[in-house]
Amino acid sequence: MNNVHNDFDLNLVAVLDALIREQSTTRAAEQLGLSQSAVSHALGRLRRLLDDPLFIKTATGLKATPRTEALAPAVLQMMEIVRNDLQQRPRFDPARAERCFRFCMTDMGELVFLPPLIERLRREAPHCTLQTLQVPPPRIAETLESGEADLAIGSLRAIPPGLFQQHLFTHPFVTIVAATNTAVGEQLTLAQFEAMDHVVVSLGGTASVYDRAIDELGIRRRIFLTTSHFLVLPMLLEQQPDLIATVPRELGAVFSRSKAVRVVQPPTQLPRFSLRQHWHPRFHHDSANIWLRRLVKETFADYPE
Repeated sequence: MNNVHNDFDLNLVAVLDALIREQSTTRAAEQLGLSQSAVSHALGRLRRLLDDPLFIKTATGLKATPRTEALAPAVLQMMEIVRNDLQQRPRFDPARAERCFRFCMTDMGELVFLPPLIERLRREAPHCTLQTLQVPPPRIAETLESGEADLAIGSLRAIPPGLFQQHLFTHPFVTIVAATNTAVGEQLTLAQFEAMDHVVVSLGGTASVYDRAIDELGIRRRIFLTTSHFLVLPMLLEQQPDLIATVPRELGAVFSRSKAVRVVQPPTQLPRFSLRQHWHPRFHHDSANIWLRRLVKETFADYPE
């Protein structure tokens, strides 16, 4: 007698389940995505293992033997458990969920991108909370992989290897000057841009992608101050009106509301950067992460390119 416990392949349960329900090797093969010969081969293995014909051919199709009829309830129940409990991903219900979503973003992101995200989240997931993390670019991938953060939002010019990414919108750059600086008109001349003292923002001790892009154009700047934070720029320029800074357009628009600074056009067309959301493959199929990515994408869908 065959040793059923040692030789039985659990894939055969799926074949037996399909044959019980369909009473046809052709229809069972279609349901399983297998060839009819593969199903017939599996049925032959089942017959040998269980020492029973299992199905008899009749004019109307396959008819189950008494042994198959006795096995049917257990087989059908087993496959129902597999389909319902193992194959079905947990569904994320934003209206009832209670969890904290975490974003990697700079202080610029907190100022510009966080407000609309907060509004959407509070409306669609009222019991969830938010936390932002300022993570050095070299550590973003490991922070996402560990689950310490769900998404990273920003212009990562050098994308960490292995991360998924999705484009949100493209943002150009503007220059901000003190509102009291009357020497600068609506647009800076190249001579003014190169002669004036600049404030630049450096994240993680390296020049930002924005500043490297300006340098690659061959523009010579006098960098007087390098800071780690965008939010100090309006105060610095207000107190030192001869300083200027070049920032993403959305940030310049927010800063100009304070009346401490105003937005002017730089002397030349600067490269535009894509703002993206990034996530780790570990959470690509996670229902909560999928929902969060959709929320972010929809939030910025109407932003001008």
